[in-house]
Amino acid sequence: MIDYIQQAYRGEFRAWKYFVPTFLLFSLIGLNYMVVSTLDIDVGEMMQQQIEREGANQILFQSLILFAIFLAGLFLWVKFTHKQTITSLTTSRNKIDWKRILFSFYLWGVVTISMILYGYYSTPEDFIWNFNFNNFIILAAISLSLIPLQTSFEEYFFRGYLMQGLGVMTKNRWFPLIFTSIIFGLMHLANPEVDKLGPIIMVYYIGTGLFLGIITLMDEGLELALGFHAANNLITALLVTADWTAFQTDSILRDVSEPSAGTDILIPVLVLYPIVLLIFSKKYRWSNWEQKLLGKVENPKQIIEDTIANQFES
Repeated sequence: MIDYIQQAYRGEFRAWKYFVPTFLLFSLIGLNYMVVSTLDIDVGEMMQQQIEREGANQILFQSLILFAIFLAGLFLWVKFTHKQTITSLTTSRNKIDWKRILFSFYLWGVVTISMILYGYYSTPEDFIWNFNFNNFIILAAISLSLIPLQTSFEEYFFRGYLMQGLGVMTKNRWFPLIFTSIIFGLMHLANPEVDKLGPIIMVYYIGTGLFLGIITLMDEGLELALGFHAANNLITALLVTADWTAFQTDSILRDVSEPSAGTDILIPVLVLYPIVLLIFSKKYRWSNWEQKLLGKVENPKQIIEDTIANQFES
C-alpha cells in the first residue's frame, strides 16, 4: 500500500511545481504582516471600523471568498500541473472517507459546544446575548457554505500539498510535520488575537497545526483533519464572537471579557488534543507510530524495482 505522503509519486513530481503556489501564498501572508507591522495598524480596531461601515456578514463573506478561490486554484494546479488526483491529495484510501470527516466534525463539535456552554454558565458576566434573527440567518448561510472551504484550503495546503511535497523532497516524515506546524502557526501572526494575547497564543496555533499533522500522518489521510478544522471554525463563528478575534460575526453570543492568555490556550493543546488523539487511535486502530511520524519516505517504484532485483539475485 502506498502511504499518504507517497501519494505525491502518483503525479508528476517536480520540486519547482511546489515552489510556485507556496511562494505566492507566503508572499501574500508576508506582505500582509509587513504592512500591519510597518504601519503599526491596530487590526482589531480596523476590523471594527469596517464592520460599522459594511456589516459583519459582508466582511466575513469578503474574507472567506478568498479562501474558496485559493482552494479552487490549488485543486486546478494539482490536477493540471502535477497530474495528481484530488483523491490522492486527500487520502491514501481508494476514495475519500466521508464517515471519517463527519465523525471528526461531530466529535470536536460536541467538545467545542461543551466548552462554550461551560464558559457561558460558569461566568455569565463575560457574555452578552448577541442574537439577531435576520443577521444570524445570513451568517449561517455564509458560514455553512464558505467556512468549510476556508478550513479545507488550509488543510489541503499545509497538511496535504506541503506535507506530501516536503516529505518526498526530504525523504522523511518528521520535517514536513514540524515545518508545516510552525508555518501554520506563523500564518496567524497578523491576527488580532496575537496583538491582544501576545506571542503565547502561538503555542495554540502551532500546537493545533502539530495535532492536525499527527492525525493526518497516523490516519494516512486528511479526512479527520478536515472534519476537525471545519467544526472548530464553523461552530465558533455561529455561537460566540469577540471584538478582538479574527472572526467577528453576528453570532449568538459575544464575549465581552478582558482577553488574557491562560488556560484557554493551554487546555486544548495539553489536555483536549491528546484525549481526541487517543479516541482516534482507538477507533481507527493506529499502530507503528514511530514509522508513520518519523520514518523515511521511499519512492514506491524504486521499492518495487529493488524487490524484483533482489528476487532475481536470489
